[in-house]
Amino acid sequence: MTAATRTTIAELASQLRPALLRLTRQVRQQRVDTSVTLTHLSAMFTLGARGPMSAGDLAACEKVQPPSMTKVIAGLEDRGLVARTPHPTDGRQVIISITDRGLTLLDSEKQSRDAWLTRQLAALTPEERAQVQRIIPILEKLAQQ
Repeated sequence: MTAATRTTIAELASQLRPALLRLTRQVRQQRVDTSVTLTHLSAMFTLGARGPMSAGDLAACEKVQPPSMTKVIAGLEDRGLVARTPHPTDGRQVIISITDRGLTLLDSEKQSRDAWLTRQLAALTPEERAQVQRIIPILEKLAQQ
């Protein structure tokens, strides 16, 4: 890779980063229940996608320290969005699972965000929507690296 190519790629990164940040911020602002923090929602999304797990495993998935996750879980449990059950083999641990109420909230959050993004996409031309469709696999690839 030449110096000119690296500069061009660096310029592309410099242009792409703020656009992605603005879009992500806009999507995250499409909230149903603002009393539940984004940290709470992230933990709930993880439980919804991966299933019940220990608090330590959830902390690892969310890349936070266990004491921080303990506070998140307590807040979610107080709202009836997650439940604790005894660990089947380790009496010192509990398994955290999302409740039906939590799943309902997640579904509402997803619907709100999808509705906003649908309106934004509808404002684009058919050609622009086709470009967005083509870029999705590339963005997925970037997210995996």
